[in-house]
Amino acid sequence: MLKTVRTWAAALSETVVSLLALGIVLQILMGGAAIPFFGEPRIIETVTGHINSLGGEGIVGLVAIWVLYSIWKARK
Repeated sequence: MLKTVRTWAAALSETVVSLLALGIVLQILMGGAAIPFFGEPRIIETVTGHINSLGGEGIVGLVAIWVLYSIWKARK
């Protein structure tokens, strides 16, 4: 049961990262115009905002990034 949940979680996270990368590339190529099925996303601004907010938290933000990176790397 737990193995199935882990498999689903890994597949879901891989899909989300792929869609995020696709959205960033499309936003760059389209010059910020509305993208079909994405609406009018501000993906780059959203990601930059999250990174800035984590960076603004000092050591807590760095620890959070390290934990997320460790989890991501351990699943491969």
